[in-house]
Amino acid sequence: MSVIEVEPNRIWSRIWLRHGGLIIAVLCLVLIGLAWYGGQDGNSGLVITLYLLAYAIGGYRKAWEGLQTLIKDKELDVDLLMVVAAIGAASIGYWKDGAILIFIFSLSGALEGYTMERTNNAIESIMKLRPEEAIVINGNKEKRVRVEDLKQGDLLLVKPGERIAADGIVSEGFSAVNQASITGESIPADKVPGDEVFAGTMNGQGALVIQVTKPAEATLLAKIIHLVQEAQSERPPSQLFVERFERTYAKIVVAGALLMTALPPIFLGWTWSETIYRAMIFLVVASPCALVSSIMPAVLSGIANGARNGILFKGGAYLEAIGRLNVVAFDKTGTLTEGGPKVTDIAAYGKFSETELLSIAASLETWSEHPIAKAIIGLAKERNIELSLTTKLEAIPGLGVRGSVNGQDCKIGKVDLIEGLALSEKEKTEIRHLEQQGKTVIFVKVENEVIGLLAVQDTLRPQARKSVDKLKRMGIKVVMLTGDSSSTAQIIGQEAGVDEVYAELMPEQKVEIIKTLGQNGKVAMVGDGVNDAPALAASSVGVAMGAAGTDIALETANVVLMADDLSKVSYAISLGRRSTRVIKQNVTFAIAVILVLVISNFMGYVNLPLGVIGHEGSTIAVIISGLRLLSQSRVELTWIT
Repeated sequence: MSVIEVEPNRIWSRIWLRHGGLIIAVLCLVLIGLAWYGGQDGNSGLVITLYLLAYAIGGYRKAWEGLQTLIKDKELDVDLLMVVAAIGAASIGYWKDGAILIFIFSLSGALEGYTMERTNNAIESIMKLRPEEAIVINGNKEKRVRVEDLKQGDLLLVKPGERIAADGIVSEGFSAVNQASITGESIPADKVPGDEVFAGTMNGQGALVIQVTKPAEATLLAKIIHLVQEAQSERPPSQLFVERFERTYAKIVVAGALLMTALPPIFLGWTWSETIYRAMIFLVVASPCALVSSIMPAVLSGIANGARNGILFKGGAYLEAIGRLNVVAFDKTGTLTEGGPKVTDIAAYGKFSETELLSIAASLETWSEHPIAKAIIGLAKERNIELSLTTKLEAIPGLGVRGSVNGQDCKIGKVDLIEGLALSEKEKTEIRHLEQQGKTVIFVKVENEVIGLLAVQDTLRPQARKSVDKLKRMGIKVVMLTGDSSSTAQIIGQEAGVDEVYAELMPEQKVEIIKTLGQNGKVAMVGDGVNDAPALAASSVGVAMGAAGTDIALETANVVLMADDLSKVSYAISLGRRSTRVIKQNVTFAIAVILVLVISNFMGYVNLPLGVIGHEGSTIAVIISGLRLLSQSRVELTWIT
């Protein structure tokens, strides 16, 4: 067979796969129209044949699915109830009404498919972020290979505007990389040699050479895709309840239809024809289609919305739970704070300037791996301060470092290093003031003279206070848990604006506090996913923050925030609250429509086509209502309380 012959078949297959439901509904409508036109000419045999074809074409899918459920699962299915109602209507001569029921039912099924496709597309778009091929550099040659064939250690060439194909480390080049697909942050991050990059992120204006650190199946993007797929398949408690209720409810509907067939002729004087017709309408309008569809579209939309903003929910249960939080407990180090010391104060004494003080300090710390040393060197580089060659470097155990800078004997370290040297009252007061703020004071000495001090502290994240205030405005109690000293914890807690501070805690004590806080409601623990694992597991919702590249966070927490952005916490809670609110609105609306239609049918105000329109219309309405969460912007959700 030639390519010319095969291609149209493929095109038709794709059209049928995507639009088959709508095509069936249109054919069904055409047959109903022909039957109605033929009925005007009085050709009853042709009319019935056309109606039968409309029944067969429009209803065979639903009938087959309903029969399979009945035979395999021994459960009554809503689809089967619809088909039975249509056949019942035809059996008493209401061919047109039954056919219209089949048409509207098949049309609503097609429309439901399209609306649910929006949710699936939003989620599947995450899975399409990884490119299929990558350019591997081998010596002076470039070779295009499949992403699945990449190995650890391979060198990739990523051109401007291309997606990065694998997790790795930048070996050469400078560029700004848009990491929104991983972290949810829209501002590109500058990448230089030594920086980590992730598969699925978009390279900016510069070419990069990246050394692969993980195979395709182990990348962060692959793990995110796996989590999202698991979240799609997991049913939240509310959905599980509705599905259990549906099985019992369907039996109640059938029993109600049978009673409605038998009792009205006896007690209300209805004719048998009218009784059966009303019973068929009851089968349709009392079916719980809208009720069953009230939850999962909203849940899937919420999960997709979160994933687009760098928030991964491991299931609908956690999306629901996070919306009912009463308390949020933050770990201090690395969560409310930056996680590493920074130089906050510099005080130079005598003839020395701040620049000279910082130059000597950074020169002494050049080869040290201590976090405080890195903070001092980092500040010197930030200020473009030239460092001096240091010789005779020697560590002073428990105190600091000694060395020769520009031929002078220099030392840097804690207060014991300057013991015996005179300080003015002003200098002593300044030191006490810094220590009361929970800062670590480091002194620099040249020969026998203290030339100044540097204070370092793990500083509060810039957005911490604003994020905590936002949570408190949402009616949530905010506490901080830390193993740090009480004085330091109180200072950080006061700066952050938390309600309560628990300090000097061991991991098991954090767990006990989480359990105590959870006695009066639901509590979330927000941590880095590593040393906070026990507390994350003990909380109602464990939230791992800044998890890009952290495997343990993906495994431990129920909700993963892919960026170091505290505002994502309030966003996730707002998204959970919004999802819960939409679900409640949908369920209330679905029940109200069922009650109105059932009562209207009993009073004789509804015919079969109108009942079908009301029933199927409410089903489509709740699905579309659930999809609202796909389009909610970050700003809008943040302020929902």
